[in-house]
Amino acid sequence: MARFPYQYVNINGIPTLQSRKVTVGTDAVDFMFRPDFDRNPYRGLLLIYLSEAIPTGTTTTLPIRFVMAGQTQNVTLPSGDNWTVADAATGVYLVYYDRYANVLQLIQ
Repeated sequence: MARFPYQYVNINGIPTLQSRKVTVGTDAVDFMFRPDFDRNPYRGLLLIYLSEAIPTGTTTTLPIRFVMAGQTQNVTLPSGDNWTVADAATGVYLVYYDRYANVLQLIQ
């Protein structure tokens, strides 16, 4: 049995990241963040500020992806479905991120 059965996350608060660029592709919409975000939290909550608007006329069924620390990952909903352009806008979002479990999920 583990000596400390509880694993704490976000001990130093909830980090806030601001998007730096949005790119519309044929298969997804990518929001880019600072490339140096390759540190804690490896698992925990993040406040994400999407500061760029998705260009009008973008297909609403395209999934949203975040590009951080050289990795591109789809943002999912609690149902497991991809978060799409139809539901995204500029503003602040709360997400759960676990790099090791490959989870980037919008909290609703």
